[in-house]
Amino acid sequence: MNNLKPVTQLRPRLMSMFAIENLPDFTPGMDLSAEIIAALDAQGESLQAFDILVIAHKAVSKCEGAVYQLEEIEPSSEAIKLAQAVNKDPRKVEVILRQSRRIVRHIKRPNQDEGIIIAEHKLGFICANAAVDESNADKPGQLITLPDDPDQSAQRLCSALETHYQVELGMVISDTFGRPWRMGQTNVAIGVANVPAIKSLFGEQDAWGRPLKVTAPAFADELAAASGLLMDKEAKCPVMVFRGLSWTRQHSHISQLIRPKQEDLFR
Repeated sequence: MNNLKPVTQLRPRLMSMFAIENLPDFTPGMDLSAEIIAALDAQGESLQAFDILVIAHKAVSKCEGAVYQLEEIEPSSEAIKLAQAVNKDPRKVEVILRQSRRIVRHIKRPNQDEGIIIAEHKLGFICANAAVDESNADKPGQLITLPDDPDQSAQRLCSALETHYQVELGMVISDTFGRPWRMGQTNVAIGVANVPAIKSLFGEQDAWGRPLKVTAPAFADELAAASGLLMDKEAKCPVMVFRGLSWTRQHSHISQLIRPKQEDLFR
């Protein structure tokens, strides 16, 4: 018989989330922080201490010029060979290879025109097409890649907003990934600033007094996933603001969310 009883009764907590509306279509060279400030002003909103912003990476990538035009790409022999295997444009495959450390797997699916390439991105993420994407591109034949250094991008943008609003803020840059063994996609963190990537609960207790030994919520991924509830692709709302969460400011980096090779059982 289980005689364990909860050691504490937690009070209900409240978190709010809202989208920053009426942001423009971003192009290389635009000042993303200035556009966020202008949109918040127009919305009658401001940022408060310990707000966390989650930003879809394509807004950041476009402003930083992380875009390719297919007509400017010369595919290598490796790209041509892989493109034939998965029925993709060899110029797109060339960009995928440039963004990758290695190709994990590729397959041509019978029920779809194009196959899929699973790659290890040069930043360490395992994802489809090394996160090279055509959705939300400004014109046909344009590919968008991840920022070169998403953590640095997040920190630079967060610092600019902190300077303007004179409050401490956190930031997560997100992208949409599929998951092994589960259908569908969800937003995940690909860059962080100030907020913890992971909240280690080692040494704490659960509600019944049991010691926690391995529990470590992926805080940044949880924020990114939740942002997807309002971040509709067709709505042009790439920036969400979370308010009311408890978090401790720290120098975090996205590599903390990448499982070390010696612990990865699924490669």
